[in-house]
Amino acid sequence: MKLLLAACLVLPLISGTAPVAARSCGGHPLDFDGDGRPDLAVAAPYDNARAGSVTVMYGSGEKAKLTQEGAEPGDSFGSALAVGDFDGDGCSDLAVGVSEEFAGERVPGADGNGVVQIFHGSPDGLAAGEELAPARPSSDRFGASLAAGDLDGDGRDELVVGSPSHRSGGAVTVYWMKGREPYRMTQKTPWVRQTAHVTDQWGAVLATGDFDGDGDDDLAVGAPADSVRFDGQGSVTVIDVRGRRARLLTQSSTGVKGASEKWDAFGAALATGDFDGDGRADLAIGVPGEGLSANQRAMDYGDGTVDVLYGSRGGLTTHGSEAWSQNTLKGVPRYYDRFGVSLAAGDLNGDGHDDLAIGVPGEKAVQVLAGRASGGLTRAGNLLVKGQGRDFGAALAALPVTVSGRHRPLGRRETLYGLVVAAPDQGLVMYAPGSRRRGLRLGEMRRLGQGAGLYGYALG
Repeated sequence: MKLLLAACLVLPLISGTAPVAARSCGGHPLDFDGDGRPDLAVAAPYDNARAGSVTVMYGSGEKAKLTQEGAEPGDSFGSALAVGDFDGDGCSDLAVGVSEEFAGERVPGADGNGVVQIFHGSPDGLAAGEELAPARPSSDRFGASLAAGDLDGDGRDELVVGSPSHRSGGAVTVYWMKGREPYRMTQKTPWVRQTAHVTDQWGAVLATGDFDGDGDDDLAVGAPADSVRFDGQGSVTVIDVRGRRARLLTQSSTGVKGASEKWDAFGAALATGDFDGDGRADLAIGVPGEGLSANQRAMDYGDGTVDVLYGSRGGLTTHGSEAWSQNTLKGVPRYYDRFGVSLAAGDLNGDGHDDLAIGVPGEKAVQVLAGRASGGLTRAGNLLVKGQGRDFGAALAALPVTVSGRHRPLGRRETLYGLVVAAPDQGLVMYAPGSRRRGLRLGEMRRLGQGAGLYGYALG
């Protein structure tokens, strides 16, 4: 399908919006147009009778709306987003999941086949590129989750596409690995070696990070409905795609804090960041179904917790793992809070260590923990940020900000980040800049955008 880009003007994400001379891409992350300013993509998969749209907010102040020409109601363009440099030209590219699109006639009541639309960055902004689709379309929801990372160390990002409704219980496909055709994995892949159930949702959540510091990113695959021992307890599989090695993690794994229970949804959200500043990525795992209050009922939303595992020379280690909840932080755990249903990592105070933002949409809040060199995340000075909208905190992202009112190029060490928070049920996207003042502080939360159709469902 052809894609339409409608341009208009909005307030800039950061200051410094003077016209930019002819340029080439500079290799900065989160920069679609090569002007050195961060850009943001906001998905609204239920816009226009669920055909879906994605709004791109450029750091210059321009805004473009991406849609499909001839789109059909129910396609859900924008069901997932991922940003990476897929072609190696130095401009960030955008992958957009269209998980409910059908290859032929729509089947009433069935899950979509799914496709993924690629938009390539350039000095003129994003331009529509190739469309990815499974070789044998089925009700897989191909594109329901996406992640980008350099899995083979060649300097270009690979794209990982989740198909959580694949008949095997879920599947993950990796595109553009050096020397390989698209490579699909399931729980039944011989070197993954897991028991598969059709309802596991393996691949519903994806994240990448270099957990062992070898220069190649690893892949984390969330399966929040995986029934390893208990119905819906959830799991995370950590994969070295290049080396074809997989490791299963649950709350029953030795050293992981907590205990596996029915409907915990371990792995419902994932985020990678360097919380202890050792140069290796760490992994935060959302467990929003975890029940802490009395009289929890099966399959209801929980109070929620977040488990954190730290990177090491041998990869992620369960030694020293952490379990965070509002039992030890500001706020009070409550039934339906869903603490951990969304996660984002970024350096919000400019000290060189990533901080962790945790969505608590049942409380209309975001909990923020500071990273530090000694021991990683700490409860000291943690923030509870309240906001507007019934589900404020349902989606999160970290975005670089300005320094002293002037633009600072992306990619420089210790770049300061701000926090983007969405309340998609009300179509609100809010933004609070980080602060270099001592401790963990955020600037005033302001409205960044508003739209229809679950605007803010995914952020890229």
